[in-house]
Amino acid sequence: MTPPVVHSLREQIREHILEGIVRGRWQPGERIVERRIAAELEVSQTPVREALRELESLRLIESAPNKGVRVRDLTPADLKESYPVRAGLEQVAAELAAGQLAEGTEALEREVERLREADRAGDGEAQVRHTVAFHREIVRAAGNGVLLHTWESLGVEVWTTLSIRWFSPEPRSHAQDHQEIVDAFRRRDPRIGPLLKAHVLSCAPRV
Repeated sequence: MTPPVVHSLREQIREHILEGIVRGRWQPGERIVERRIAAELEVSQTPVREALRELESLRLIESAPNKGVRVRDLTPADLKESYPVRAGLEQVAAELAAGQLAEGTEALEREVERLREADRAGDGEAQVRHTVAFHREIVRAAGNGVLLHTWESLGVEVWTTLSIRWFSPEPRSHAQDHQEIVDAFRRRDPRIGPLLKAHVLSCAPRV
């Protein structure tokens, strides 16, 4: 497989399985066989099992006794459920991080520039990667470990992948959307929290 930009074998395997689901290799209701993935990637079954467990915790796949692991039949409504939760967390993060980010938005600007390149190339994978990185920078800047851990537990990268590549109604300028957030931090907009919340909600799949 082509290694994605991640930090562990489990994450690489998770992204490999997710890519297979997005591209239709595994259809809804179809079984994902742990040992076959392990043999294909030349790894032990342990990290494959860990990756599958993570995807199951995100409700992307489901398991049943004597039936193994299968892909859920996801709808836009399923994907949309996490967005109000994420939006609330990011509103808090933006308000906590506002002072720090007003003094320096370099990390955010770097991701916006990479998003411009991805938009021009029509590179969906890069759009996902840098969209998630942008939002992670805001949550990190809040300086609250509980908030960051809770945000990470939502599987933002997984749901962003499916939202952009499955359910986006039309191409959009991800860079421009995020540049507006950067500009709001720079001008110390007192409504930065609600602005970021509205931005996240606008990214939810349309039902």
